[in-house]
Amino acid sequence: MPKTPHLEHPDRPWLIRTYSGHSSAQASNALYRRNLASGQTGLSVAFDLPTQTGYDSDHALARGEVGKVGVPICHIDDMATLFDQIPLDQMNTSMTINATAAWLLALYVAAAERQGVRPDTLQGTTQNDIIKEYLSRGTYVFPPEASIRMTSDIVAYTVEEIPKWNPINICSYHLQEAGATPVQEIAFAMANAVAVLDAVRAREDVPEETLGRVFGRISFFLNAGIRFVEETCKCRAMTALWSELGRERYGIEDERMLRFRYGVQVNSLGLSEAQPENNIVRIALEALGVTLSRDARTRSLQLPAWNEALGLPRPWDQQLSLRTQQILAYETDLLEYPDLFEGSHVVEAHTEALLQDARTELQKVLEMGGAVSAVENAYMKQALVESHTLRIRAIERGEQIVVGVNRFKETTDSPLTAQSEGSILKVDDSAEREQVERLQSFRSARNSADAEAALQGIADCLKNGDNILPASIRAAHAGVTTGEWADTLRRLFGEYRAPTGVGAARSISAGEDTDGLRARVEALSETLGRRPKILVGKPGLDGHSNGAEQIAVKARDVGMEVVYDGIRLTPEEIVQSARDEGVHVIGLSILSGSHGVLVRDVLERLNKEGLQGIPVIVGGIIPDDDAAALRAAGVKRIYTPKDFDLSRIMGDIVDIVGEAAP
Repeated sequence: MPKTPHLEHPDRPWLIRTYSGHSSAQASNALYRRNLASGQTGLSVAFDLPTQTGYDSDHALARGEVGKVGVPICHIDDMATLFDQIPLDQMNTSMTINATAAWLLALYVAAAERQGVRPDTLQGTTQNDIIKEYLSRGTYVFPPEASIRMTSDIVAYTVEEIPKWNPINICSYHLQEAGATPVQEIAFAMANAVAVLDAVRAREDVPEETLGRVFGRISFFLNAGIRFVEETCKCRAMTALWSELGRERYGIEDERMLRFRYGVQVNSLGLSEAQPENNIVRIALEALGVTLSRDARTRSLQLPAWNEALGLPRPWDQQLSLRTQQILAYETDLLEYPDLFEGSHVVEAHTEALLQDARTELQKVLEMGGAVSAVENAYMKQALVESHTLRIRAIERGEQIVVGVNRFKETTDSPLTAQSEGSILKVDDSAEREQVERLQSFRSARNSADAEAALQGIADCLKNGDNILPASIRAAHAGVTTGEWADTLRRLFGEYRAPTGVGAARSISAGEDTDGLRARVEALSETLGRRPKILVGKPGLDGHSNGAEQIAVKARDVGMEVVYDGIRLTPEEIVQSARDEGVHVIGLSILSGSHGVLVRDVLERLNKEGLQGIPVIVGGIIPDDDAAALRAAGVKRIYTPKDFDLSRIMGDIVDIVGEAAP
């Protein structure tokens, strides 16, 4: 009988993380220390939207958003509090931050120096893949060229001064959430990496002999969906393509520098609000796709909580995700064997097919001038919108089965959600007020002259073409705030609005239901004397636009006129657009938890303008009690993640407009 090929020494587990942060630096610090005490081996920091988009907590655009989807960090004291009693020379910290990555890294370095920790001992990652922000997540601020410059500043600085730090992880995670197929996820992620590496290679302060170390510090952040066999093949294909790019495009020969190093969060997009307990099984299976293959195993893993489609997870929910990883890593025999798929005809054939198609798609992007050009001409965004539309249509038609959503919907009450109020964590409204008070107290106590001088130093370094990191670290110590740092850059670079990809996306028919809807829209058009017009708006700082884009595409496809100007609109801008465009209905999409403030603001402004006759519908992650309050305030319909049937939503909109017609 042949001997089973055990490893002589079992592999060490990957870094075990949970993505977390909320309310305040103090509350998040308590959460981190509790998770570390429970066996978590690395930190993954979620920042709130004002921090990610460069606003202080007391800015008008931050209203309702402070502490909702992450921790607010406005200055050095906030960062020091966040890591209080957590020795940063012993920690591996991942920070999901992009447009303001240079600033948050500067604050992290300054907080470490307050602890007496040298920067060259720090380990961790800044996400910092700004290109994917234009395509999916929407927390960009500055134009692409300026953003790439700052990304290359971070890479050039850290490779010498913080050599254990990953200055960027190329983030295909959000590309998949925005609709990317496995081929698009591979190709677009590699195109983003090429854009950054080409920019770094062109710098005068990065010698050619340093490029290998630069290449070796680039990491990736992947998504792992429920098709875990395909995800395994995707990871193996990316491992091969990354090595290929290193050898052929950048002349890297050191095998250690050619390693494809990636972290993962398994797919939050596939988590269902209906029968949410099913998500526990989904999360565990998705983790297998990035851990089974030893030759392409993730370096770090963070699992979402089972109830993220309902709202903000509680500590218990995060503990369950942590225990899922620990059971996989410590109880199973997964880490005791060589690669399970070596010699598998199925896995090798599918991996090779993904590789070939990804090479073709990557070449197409490179021939356009690279990822930045493919952002500006909307090629990649349009492709993602179309792919996501195909996915949604397949779920609508029942061709893609989602258990508990479009099949096997019969259910009994779940004890996990029996008390809906207690099944998620709600950020207290006082958190924003207290954060603003702390910010104002900090500003009053700091040396204003030092802060002003530090801000001038940042402006000077940008004008002179110097690296932004040294000046930013000095500014962090001088008490500069997040909003002040970002405003300095806004004045020099301006702000940017990325193409939405909606207007150019091709129509994809869903069959008889769409034909019936078109007939209803035609009849409504005759009643109104013109086509019904819908304004799809995203108020606040939430940049997750996938749902809004799909509503806009579907409304267009059934014959409505659509007004969609993308993300990050103020309630005032939405109401002005509704008045100027003469719309019949307003659809608001908010996923950040700020619906209570922003929706009411829109309703109040409509009333002041005498436009209260325009019905408002809302979509987002909205708990039942919040939904009841919004209906009482005047919202006509509320849709949450369980409402996947866009045809039904369009039918509701036709009814709502018809009822409101004079």
